[in-house]
This record gives sequence, structure tokens and C-alpha cells, in this order.
Amino acid sequence: MFSVADHLLHVEGEPLPRDVDAASARAALAAGVRCRAPVSGAVYGTLLNDRDALAALGDAVNAAPYKAPPKAPILYLKPRNTLAGHRARVDVPDDENGVQVGASLGIVIGRTASRVAKADAFDYIAGYTLVADLCVPHDNVYRPSVRFRARDRFCVIGPAVLAKRHVAHPDALPIAVGIEGRPTFTASTATSIRGVAQLLADVTDFMTLAAGDVLTLGVPHRAPVAHAGEHATLTLADWPPLDIAFVAAREGAEP
Repeated sequence: MFSVADHLLHVEGEPLPRDVDAASARAALAAGVRCRAPVSGAVYGTLLNDRDALAALGDAVNAAPYKAPPKAPILYLKPRNTLAGHRARVDVPDDENGVQVGASLGIVIGRTASRVAKADAFDYIAGYTLVADLCVPHDNVYRPSVRFRARDRFCVIGPAVLAKRHVAHPDALPIAVGIEGRPTFTASTATSIRGVAQLLADVTDFMTLAAGDVLTLGVPHRAPVAHAGEHATLTLADWPPLDIAFVAAREGAEP
């Protein structure tokens, strides 16, 4: 089992996450703490679950080799080396291309989930978190590239996991990504093709999710791109914001 009573926060330097109330979590974050990812299970990204992203492909979805829109969720793994937490410093491997900053709802699994019915899906969810699903911008959407999506610290999670009871409407959450000097990028989980319950049902129809795993709802279309020297702040609704600093690759090494 993976359970969350309130806000699960893993402060850098502490051996284990702590489960605290909202006020305590916000006070710790306001004091400038740096965090580790508050989860340690497998993290699965979901591709083309945004209506606008799928629509933007146009007739390409009907071209070879697939010749039709996806009939099941397209998943990719964000491996352990990608995990990072609030106030992470992320290397930009090629500053000309930058790093795409995709803000996504992370569904945190509470118990083993296999062949879950849509009507029962929320019984398998412990809580939710904010996932900065980062990648090097690229055009190929059908074969998610390890080279572009699985670089070190390319999955920044947190700052906290919120208990399920705090999130009444996960399919209608406003999303914002702010990068200094630019208009704020805004989106919503409401543009998802599969909502939380349907996505969990469809994924567990062909694979088992374990307690502590995270399944992302997917990145909104036209997510912004950050470059070295820039700072991004991501939010979902009124949750505590997630901060990321982007640095030139030569500056990004961490102990």
C-alpha cells in the first residue's frame, strides 16, 4: 500500500518523506527548502492524451506505419535517473533546442491495480502530484525517444503528493507554466482525451500498476521551451508551485 494522509513532502537531506498538513507544507516551501521527488515508484508518461496535441497531427495520424489514431494509451517510462524534486537544477543539453517544460497531473497509485473498472478507479488512487515531464523538443510522437525523454533530472515531481481527498475534480484542474519574461502558459486537464478514471482503466487493462507508481495524465499541447539561465514555475490549481532552474550542461552537475 501507498497512502497519503495530507501532503507528502520529501525535504532534501531528510531520509524519508514526511506527511504534513497543508499549512506546514507551505511554510517549509516558503522557507526555501529544496526537495527530492516525493515518490520512488515507476513513473509512466502518457503521450497524445491531449485533444489539441492529437488534432495538431492532422492527417499524419492516418499515415503509415499506424494508419489510424491511437486506440489505446501510448506510454513511455521516465526511469529512476530522471527523478528530481522541487528547486532542481536541470541541464539543458542543447541550448538552441532548449528543453520542453510539460506540466502534467501525476496519478499516484495506492494499491496494486490490474484490470480496474472505470467505476472503481478512484479506489486505487492514493493521491496526486505535479509532474514536470521534460524532454528535448522533437517531432516523432509515435516512438518516444529515450535520448530525448530520459536524461538526468528530466522528471521533476512535487513539491508534494496531495491526498486524494484534497482533489475533488482532477479532470478540471487549471495548469500554468511561468518562465521569466514571457506570458504564462495556461492549459487544463479538461482537454484530456481520457480522464483520470478512464486512463487508469485503459492502462491497467494491459499492465499492472504497483502501489507508489505514478501515471501522468499527459502534457498539454504547445508546452513552453526553456533555455539555460531560465527559471520555470509550474502550478496545478492552487497547489504549492514546483520550481525548476535550467542551466547550461557544463554547470549542471550535482553531488
